[in-house]
Amino acid sequence: RQAEMSVKEIEEWGTGEGILKWQKCFDCGQGFHGPVHLALGWACWKTYLGRPETSRLRLIGLAVLGGSFVLIGRSAEALPVLEANLALARRYWSKGDILIAQTNLSGCLDLVGRHAEALVLTREIYVGFLATYGISDERTITSGLTLAGTLWYQKHREEARLLVRDTLLPAARRSLGSDDDVTLKLDQLSANILRLTDRPTRDDLLEAET
Repeated sequence: RQAEMSVKEIEEWGTGEGILKWQKCFDCGQGFHGPVHLALGWACWKTYLGRPETSRLRLIGLAVLGGSFVLIGRSAEALPVLEANLALARRYWSKGDILIAQTNLSGCLDLVGRHAEALVLTREIYVGFLATYGISDERTITSGLTLAGTLWYQKHREEARLLVRDTLLPAARRSLGSDDDVTLKLDQLSANILRLTDRPTRDDLLEAET
């Protein structure tokens, strides 16, 4: 009930924390866990199920339910929910909403072992962020970081190295700054890629240390 009222505050008065109240405690601010998280995910979806398909709360309700399944380790059950969420986003919502739904689905595909499909979708997501927001946007750089990590994990190592070195790191340092968390993660990924290259050159090893 508190979560419903918080969403109502957002809708009617522009105050409150909105949909986040389905995901964290109203009093202490901590995220819910386990069966409680899933129960609230179902409650969120049932609350907004009666809304029109064009209602953003219906879209978010599906995402919250799918995320609840993922967070308690039931990714196979999350998959059809997140697929439905993406289908709904594609029917009625903006490119940004579609990209968020795709991001949620790609992570779930990876968790259920469908790695090749996850990589295809992760590439599509990065291209979508790049076309929509440009390379200097944090969302694009973060999406690129996810893609680079996936490429490395799936042994597309040269592609991962070039993406980080030639595109993502320069953009992150220029737009976010050298001390930003995303930039630091890219630095770490770049160093790991260079160190773990099959036949690293002396220049590779020197670059990994800088």
